[in-house]
Amino acid sequence: MYISMEDEYVIRVPPELLNENYNKAVMDASKSILEGKLVDMENEEHRSIGKSFIISMENITLTGDGSIVHGDGGVYQTIKYSALAYYPKMHEIVDGIVMFIQKFGAFIKFGPFEGLLHISQIMEDSINVDVDNQILSGKDSKLSLKVGDKIRVKIVSLNLGSSSLSESKIGLTAKQPGLGKEEWSHKENIKN
Repeated sequence: MYISMEDEYVIRVPPELLNENYNKAVMDASKSILEGKLVDMENEEHRSIGKSFIISMENITLTGDGSIVHGDGGVYQTIKYSALAYYPKMHEIVDGIVMFIQKFGAFIKFGPFEGLLHISQIMEDSINVDVDNQILSGKDSKLSLKVGDKIRVKIVSLNLGSSSLSESKIGLTAKQPGLGKEEWSHKENIKN
């Protein structure tokens, strides 16, 4: 889900950004370091509650003076900021788009993330896999899933161990009622 978040961070402002406008240098360094990255989120007790992906930073304010470390030409500056972020949560239901098909399932893009919808989690039917044509289809139901399809899925596993989206591992399911492609629920209602 998209959220508005506030946090504090210590930014390293590299020497090449240091010029007459220190505030602008801090703003530029902050955006280049944090936007497009996963950051840890904490609750009021400073316990980790997961990671969120920073989409856009706003309201960056400097806190105190910057520090210089011997042997490092950069300045370390504490900032407080607010940001628009995407915060995926376990058991959250999300709408996504099928990006590509592999023999083991489909990769679904939702928000800035991509997750795997394993073939065992698509539907209650044996799945025929056609990687060449990028289609997964039910053997008996004839329901299909192809690149570009919109699908509603549920997050069932979430491993955001690093600060990179490419190293994130998210597992999805479409087997529960109300999930899957919209037309799948219409076909199920017709059969019943």
